[in-house]
Amino acid sequence: MKEILRTTDPTQIAFATAMLKGEGIESFVMDQNMSILEGGIGLFPRRLMVIDRDAFLAAAVLRDNDIESGLPK
Repeated sequence: MKEILRTTDPTQIAFATAMLKGEGIESFVMDQNMSILEGGIGLFPRRLMVIDRDAFLAAAVLRDNDIESGLPK
């Protein structure tokens, strides 16, 4: 699996997941439970993962919809 998005904004995760689903790309949110345990203060980012073969297309979908990946360059 490859990480394509890292953010503390839960609405951005939901939007990105919907965009990917619309393109037929399955995704998985990691660290969701950790961010719930922290009390919603936005300290720990959530990560959006896709399978390796979909990573290039998923990154293009996010880029086309002006969603910053939040990943180090």
